[in-house]
Amino acid sequence: MSRARAKCCRSRACLFLPRLQHSGGSGRGRSVGISPDAHVPGSKAEDAFEEFVRGRSTHLFRLALVLTGWDRAAAEDVLQIALERAYRRRRLLFREGSAEPYVRRVVVNAAIDWRRMLRRRAEQPLDLAAGLAAGDRTGLVADRDVLVRALAALAPKQRAVLVLRYWEDVPDAEIAAMLNCSPGTVRSQASRALTRLRELSRDPSAAPSD
Repeated sequence: MSRARAKCCRSRACLFLPRLQHSGGSGRGRSVGISPDAHVPGSKAEDAFEEFVRGRSTHLFRLALVLTGWDRAAAEDVLQIALERAYRRRRLLFREGSAEPYVRRVVVNAAIDWRRMLRRRAEQPLDLAAGLAAGDRTGLVADRDVLVRALAALAPKQRAVLVLRYWEDVPDAEIAAMLNCSPGTVRSQASRALTRLRELSRDPSAAPSD
């Protein structure tokens, strides 16, 4: 792909990121796509991509936010990467149906890569999560704060397994394909992550300092 075309893809995807803060999307919702037997040339692929971004970007941004330990800038970068790649493959993705499984996979792996890079550079502070909990008005602020901090302290792949398994309701086989491992590894990662999450929830100071 030429630099000019790549720049165009980035610009197209970036158009939608500022809308995330104002979008009213919530929860898992339905996956936005078109009929698998539809032919999606040219402008139809553009329209399908824009519909997908409008309908699912808020949820995907929240997913990126959780996976990056509630680092808003990193979550925006991760989602932008995913949307850029989806835009480049829009004709194939929307001809086959929903683009969400592909975009979710890119978000997950980009977030894991980002966290690993961050861990190599410096410790990820747990206080990154404080802002999210501070805005909660359900009366469970303290418990949520502990949970958010504990989740942010997990290893990147362990956090991804928990988020995909319990928040996204993704089957173990799909998680395994997404993370390039076996379903057995997914189950063992989930078990270890839950154990670690309980430890961190009881004692947040037990977070690693590497």
